[in-house]
Amino acid sequence: MRDVIEKMLQAEAEAKRIVAQAEVDAEQIRAESRHRAQDLAEKVRLEAHDEAAAIVRQASEEAEKEKQARIARAAKVIDGEVRMDDEFRAGAVEAVVRCVRGMFAAAKPPQSR
Repeated sequence: MRDVIEKMLQAEAEAKRIVAQAEVDAEQIRAESRHRAQDLAEKVRLEAHDEAAAIVRQASEEAEKEKQARIARAAKVIDGEVRMDDEFRAGAVEAVVRCVRGMFAAAKPPQSR
């Protein structure tokens, strides 16, 4: 009978040791799973960041192309509407010179005699 009790106590101790080892193994698996989940989340975050940066870069490039196209269209319209022949240019230069002379003449103090 004593042998049976000893074997039961040994079996119970072995069962406790197996359960304790299983708990240690389970915690290790949980820790590894948490670590993998964090790594995966970081990878996904970095991929999303890179994708967002690419989208912003592409949108910026498209906006710049659109701006340049609008500028080119506006320049074409302006060139079509504004005609500056030699006679017009000469008149404009003369008007600017008269204006500048008038400004300087107005700015001179009266000369005493």
